[in-house]
Amino acid sequence: MPILAREPDIYPENLLEFAGAPQPSDVSWWALYTLSRREKDLMRKLSSLDIPFYCPIVPKRTRSPSCRFRVSHVPLFHNYVFLFGSEMQRYQSVTTGCVSRYMRVVDREELTRDLAQIHGLIQSGVPLLSESRLVAGEYVRVRSGPFRGYEGTVLRREGQTRLLVAVNFLQQGASILLEDCQLESLGSVRQAG
Repeated sequence: MPILAREPDIYPENLLEFAGAPQPSDVSWWALYTLSRREKDLMRKLSSLDIPFYCPIVPKRTRSPSCRFRVSHVPLFHNYVFLFGSEMQRYQSVTTGCVSRYMRVVDREELTRDLAQIHGLIQSGVPLLSESRLVAGEYVRVRSGPFRGYEGTVLRREGQTRLLVAVNFLQQGASILLEDCQLESLGSVRQAG
């Protein structure tokens, strides 16, 4: 069975830069909740309809029964694709037959910032660990290294310090391994809108 090549998870390529700029009032982010395992099908259809979207995709390494390692590319947030567009584009996405339900994102700037950080982590190639049901912790900023300027919550797991970069709208995120000396405190946890 052939292994499929990694498909684009963002359309257009500069979407997160574009979404951060001032936009008309009828354009917003939409969180599309897909039918089970239909994220990539929806992304292909949105791309063909010329509708901007982002679905963070990360590599997942598994071992087959014959002890061979395989890498597949899976959504970081299962069943979610983020659409950036108008009410008409949202309607077109629902008519693809891949969407179960949808939610309009109220704080466009916060979601754009959160998704840009997640995108940056994925592009860097560091191992990510999916995190759900965010826990309270100290809110910090990375002060050195390749992730300088990133903000998130500190997690402690098995003696390791991890930085949780969250998409507060979903109450999910991804974490990376960092050293304490790379972090500076920003006080209490940022409150979700």
